[in-house]
Amino acid sequence: MITDPWFYAVALPAVLLMGISKSGFGAGFGALATPLMALAVPVPQAAAIMLPLLAVIDAMGLAALWRERDRRLLKLMLPAGLLGVGVGALLFGVMSAKTVAGVVGGVTLAFLAIRLFFPPKTDAPPPPAWLGWGLSVVSGFTSFVAHAGGPPIGFYVLPQKLKPIVFTATMAVFFAAVNAAKWLPYAWLGLIDGRNMLTSLTLLPVAPLGVWIGVRLARVLPQQLFYRLFLIGMALTGTKLLWDGLR
Repeated sequence: MITDPWFYAVALPAVLLMGISKSGFGAGFGALATPLMALAVPVPQAAAIMLPLLAVIDAMGLAALWRERDRRLLKLMLPAGLLGVGVGALLFGVMSAKTVAGVVGGVTLAFLAIRLFFPPKTDAPPPPAWLGWGLSVVSGFTSFVAHAGGPPIGFYVLPQKLKPIVFTATMAVFFAAVNAAKWLPYAWLGLIDGRNMLTSLTLLPVAPLGVWIGVRLARVLPQQLFYRLFLIGMALTGTKLLWDGLR
């Protein structure tokens, strides 16, 4: 088990942030958790430590939000997201985590700039299905490498103008499936070991606390403020990931 105090100084806020974001409240901030933990340990190890915690968070999210999911969107997104996980497993040893972080950060900021400077009209139709499929693949890939799948898929689901609780539930189901699909490839890559799992167990109590806080905020937060926080999370995530890729 990791005993370095500096690791826990960054890991505890990272896990709490991930729990809150997985509830849907401040969903854009969730992709910051692994880069934050990576200040103390390498990115692959940070991702491995986070995986069991995500399993607990996902179980709580499904129990609270399963009935609110958008089935139509999930039929499109889930197969593509799982394909992205497979691509991530195959390319994990080829592309460095820093390269992936930089690409995800740049794309996130580009999407955000497009949305801010060319905002969609209120009567605009939702994005086409092919874009949703492609972004779901990208989301599965970036989620596998650094648990940073929120930015790509968020820019497809966000314009669907779902109620906050439906948005939250749909994202929860999508990432529960994607995270479950990571276990076998992570084990194959040697990331599931005793030290990482014991460290995850130490951090475990923080994860449900984050979900508990986030679910209650997501149910009472006004829709406009909810989505503004999501966009702020995207901006911070994109900047941090781009910085990680370039530094």
